[in-house]
Amino acid sequence: MPSIFREPGVELAYEFLPGAGPVVVFCPGYASDMAGTKALALEENCRARGQAMLRFDYSGHGQSGGDFLEGTLGAWAADAAHIVREIVPDQPLIIAGSSMGGWIALLLALRLPNPVTGIILIAPAADFTETLLRNSITPEQMAELREKGVLYQPSEYGDPLPWTLKFLEEGENHLVLGGKIPLTCPVHFLHGMRDDSVPWELSLRIAEALESDAVRLTFVKDGDHRLSRPEDLALLTSSLAELT
Repeated sequence: MPSIFREPGVELAYEFLPGAGPVVVFCPGYASDMAGTKALALEENCRARGQAMLRFDYSGHGQSGGDFLEGTLGAWAADAAHIVREIVPDQPLIIAGSSMGGWIALLLALRLPNPVTGIILIAPAADFTETLLRNSITPEQMAELREKGVLYQPSEYGDPLPWTLKFLEEGENHLVLGGKIPLTCPVHFLHGMRDDSVPWELSLRIAEALESDAVRLTFVKDGDHRLSRPEDLALLTSSLAELT
């Protein structure tokens, strides 16, 4: 598995598929990795069409080094930016992000020097430390979080997920929904209306905040948060083909 290092010596794993541009960059969600169903479906589609793609694991995720509990939204966005700068500097990009990866995708598009020709947001959880996480934590849980520094909450997709006070508080430094989001490239949204993790209405709020008029929202009435069924993946690859 290829990898690169970032300070202070954390090894970041990635996979790069060479091909024609623009390069598809996939940003996974919280506690997810580059071997997820959507990332692999995009890579298979890119390989079939001869398009370049970059997948990676944030620190503390998947095959990358580092401690997950030490991670923050800012650190993981910096991981993603570092990998892009090292592997595909200055190349045009289409950035795709799932859940928390949707927030990171927006940050990358705002911060990278690369031209961004399109963005795909799958159940994007922009600003979710404020819009979702704080509202879901009870006063008793918040007291536990402040005392212990970490809180474990049940997840319908596997083991309980850890949330740290450091992650919650650091997220305030990267909020994008306080005003207009100065991105003008085409942006496609895919969101399940049976999403119990990220309400589909959040996609509407992000869409309204974007300066771009080239915004398309696709809501899947019976879709859940993962949007990983064959018909969901077909929507995803179709969206990529339209942006390429």
